[in-house]
Amino acid sequence: MYLKRTVRTGPQRPVRIFSALGPVTAAFVLAAAGVVAPAGAATPVTPAAAVAPAQVSKPLGQSIPDFYRGRVDPLWFGKPGRQVQLLMDLLGSAEFDGLPGRYRVDVLRKALEAASSGNRKAIGIADSMLSAAFVDYVHALRTPAGTGTIYVDKELKPRPPTDRAILENALKAPSLENYLAEMRWMNPMYAQLRHALASGAYSDEQKKLIRVNMDRVRELPAGSERYILVNAAAQRLFMYENGRPTDSMRVVVGKTKYPTPMMTALVRFAALNPYWYVPADLTAERIAPMVVKQGMKYLDRQGYQVVSSFDEENPQIIDPKTVNWQAVADGKQRILVRQLPGPYNSMGRIKFMFPNVAGVYLHDNPERELFEQAARLYSGGCVRLEDAWRLSHWIFGKDLTWQGAGTEEKVLLDKRLPVYITYLTAVPDGSSVAFLDDVYKRDGIRVAGTAGKAGTDVAAAQ
Repeated sequence: MYLKRTVRTGPQRPVRIFSALGPVTAAFVLAAAGVVAPAGAATPVTPAAAVAPAQVSKPLGQSIPDFYRGRVDPLWFGKPGRQVQLLMDLLGSAEFDGLPGRYRVDVLRKALEAASSGNRKAIGIADSMLSAAFVDYVHALRTPAGTGTIYVDKELKPRPPTDRAILENALKAPSLENYLAEMRWMNPMYAQLRHALASGAYSDEQKKLIRVNMDRVRELPAGSERYILVNAAAQRLFMYENGRPTDSMRVVVGKTKYPTPMMTALVRFAALNPYWYVPADLTAERIAPMVVKQGMKYLDRQGYQVVSSFDEENPQIIDPKTVNWQAVADGKQRILVRQLPGPYNSMGRIKFMFPNVAGVYLHDNPERELFEQAARLYSGGCVRLEDAWRLSHWIFGKDLTWQGAGTEEKVLLDKRLPVYITYLTAVPDGSSVAFLDDVYKRDGIRVAGTAGKAGTDVAAAQ
């Protein structure tokens, strides 16, 4: 549970509708886009105020007209409920999503007034206009916001569903009203943060932080898949199933000097009795000074070897006496060091692999005392697990053991499992939002609008 600087949101206020919000977007380009009314209704006519931007080609059979083709009942007026008003509220307050001026709710309102007469043609026009606006809105929110996340596996990079899929998902919802109210096309945390932002219960500075974190949440799954979520800001890992966390544990993440990156990847296998391949900077910082002080016995006791390569299965073992350890400590010489499996190995007895250029993994940790610390920022960037064996049981559905296993023995996953390493400093906590310490000083950069380039696609090592 998040405990720092919690603020109550107080009673929720309805979001006001803005009557004039800039130029018309593709949401209202109906005739030009070929949007049709439900079967039985007249072909909709684009409002005179609508201005058509350039059209983007749609996948065959996946457009808005394809959704409406052959349909008898309208989507938005087909069932009783507040779904129309809720959609208008969302579109009218799109500034909370970072989309100011994107939607002309005044044009939509006129179409709704015409539809209130009960005229089938007017209902068809209004229904199609609402669908086009909704599709545009979902597309905008499901597009990554450029937070600096590394997409190791490209299939995990958020991509908006097709126009038709967006509308069919809304149609299949048991309650369209609840679907809109909870923004179920997004990760559940998004709607909670948005409601908090709209509540008026937070200072201007807190609102900026909520907006920054909404952008990060946009990159998280919206559905019911199984996945691992690591929040480096909270130093905690969550196991998700059916859209909800089923378990969690404390983790140790990177020092401020070696911050754990935001990253999405697919866990491919576990490695039992792993080596630890020591990053060169950590060799210089941690190992070389100890060798200078204690000699070769330090290497023997800790199980360190100097090797010719990290890529070869059986690299050449280099005599450590031939190394100038003072030069290594001074950063004048770089060497490759690995640590043998054993009680002192920094990986512990198991690591979970999603190969990436940053060399970041989830792994066991022999230094149990670190998990008792309030701020657990001690690693070189990897994520150390409070209970690696509990996580392994959840991932594989069975107990794994290092005893009797070989060195770096792989346990392959039948189905690769997504892991999302994020950095949420404003998180829902019941009816409030908890604000966590910005330990890596990332929020200030985002708030200032100088966050840099969007997330980088990095091909995973196979």
